[in-house]
Amino acid sequence: MARARPAGEPDRDGEPPATGRVRPGGRPRDTAIDEAIILATRERLVRDGYSRMTIGDIVADAKVTRPTLYRRWKNKFDLVVDALDYGFRKQRDMHNVDLAELAPRDALVEAVRRLDPAYFNPDAMVLMGNFAGEARRTPDLLEILREHAVEPRVALVEEVLKQLRERRAVRADIDTRVVALLCFGSYFAAFYAGEPTEGLPERVVATLWPAVAPDRQTD
Repeated sequence: MARARPAGEPDRDGEPPATGRVRPGGRPRDTAIDEAIILATRERLVRDGYSRMTIGDIVADAKVTRPTLYRRWKNKFDLVVDALDYGFRKQRDMHNVDLAELAPRDALVEAVRRLDPAYFNPDAMVLMGNFAGEARRTPDLLEILREHAVEPRVALVEEVLKQLRERRAVRADIDTRVVALLCFGSYFAAFYAGEPTEGLPERVVATLWPAVAPDRQTD
């Protein structure tokens, strides 16, 4: 988990942190307001990046007040953690295919499809690139990116491969981590090369399948 900011430390546009997200016994949070703030934050992260983005910009874009935001998040850093996690949760919820019901190769294709950062948000690659660009100024942001955007996707493919290994549908000696990283990296390679990602899961699995499938199974 990313390092929490020390108590009393102001956020990056000079606003003092609030004492907590929700007061015990207070009114229930309005999830529509939460989402408006999160979406405004994500848009600002794409447009301005973390360092240039301010709480003032976010509350103006979301049409809320500063106290409204600070009742929910202590500072900009904590808000960004939730904003990044929001994208993965939305993408995960959009995929409701039961991989256990699929043929082994189709299950891997579907898992690779779920890796695509841009599946839910076309600006996801830019968003993730902005986080990487902040690595020297705010190293914790890169850890947030790994924890909330990269690792859950890579772990999903690893889990599918492990399930397939239990079904003896892939070789017992495959390195599930390396295979998952190769699949995830294919989206970034395609993005920077200007290649379309339509059909990429099928192409990636077609290339990898002979290396992971048992000798008796190539289809």
